Amino acid sequence: MAMGCYYNYSTTPLPKPKPLQISALKSTNPNPRIQLNRRSLLFLSTSLSLPPLLTLAATEENAPIPAALPDTTITDRVFMDFSICPNYFGSDRTLGDDLTACQDAEPIGRVVFGLYGKLVPITVSHFKTMCKGSNGSSYKGTLVQRILPGQYFAAGKQGRRNKGEVRPPIDLAKNTESVESKAFVLGHSRPGVLSLCLAENDDEDEIKLDPNYRNVEFLITTGPGPAPQLDYGNIVFGTVLQGLDVVTTIASIPTYKPSERIRQLNDLAEYFGDDRAQNARTIWNRPLKTVYISDCGELKVAKPSLSPSLP
Repeated sequence: MAMGCYYNYSTTPLPKPKPLQISALKSTNPNPRIQLNRRSLLFLSTSLSLPPLLTLAATEENAPIPAALPDTTITDRVFMDFSICPNYFGSDRTLGDDLTACQDAEPIGRVVFGLYGKLVPITVSHFKTMCKGSNGSSYKGTLVQRILPGQYFAAGKQGRRNKGEVRPPIDLAKNTESVESKAFVLGHSRPGVLSLCLAENDDEDEIKLDPNYRNVEFLITTGPGPAPQLDYGNIVFGTVLQGLDVVTTIASIPTYKPSERIRQLNDLAEYFGDDRAQNARTIWNRPLKTVYISDCGELKVAKPSLSPSLP
């Protein structure tokens, strides 16, 4: 016998497989046994509808890639102390007195902010500069100029220091993030969101037209719920880490609310192009108490990069 495999060269045809007995399915036996030979099993296995591997690979390749979450790592921490000066706008006040010289200040409390320096570094840098600033270029001694109950309060309006307004340093870099879409990805979803005022800005048009104008006005959402009307128009760059009760206290301070008749007259004046209409609205929602930033600065921590915290 030759070495190797043995092959059967017989010409006798192989027996045909017996057909599947469908009648077995109609048997009264609840568990009928179907007799299947080897060739029938092979036929059934090749006739199954299985997705090809290439189709699976293509499906995985075309699957949408989930968008990356914005980097809300807290890189810096700053604080603000808020107080009330009951006699700042009194008739006996000497013109030019700074709010920091208020003799009868009533402290409200301290708020600590965590800043998203990796998401919007320019906005965060400006805010830190204004918190650490000196020689009048600081938030220290400036007013909370507007409170909208259930939404937010705003501070940092530019103008005259003797009116409790802000004067940014002249060497502050231009904030190009105000025209970048990635700067507006975070929403005002809860109380304690810190945001740069763009759509809600109170600065006068004359100041905004200055080629050296740098916007440093900010707002803090007060709750109790989200403020979606602020989304996509203001840049979220931080969150309240401590002192949310102070934010709530400030939000509860009474504000000036014009009567319905005054509102109607103001709308009519604006319709006819009277510039005084816009000026009159600057006192709407102004707190009836002199709320101001009595102190502010940067907090140094051993670990500057803290865990991310989405607003």
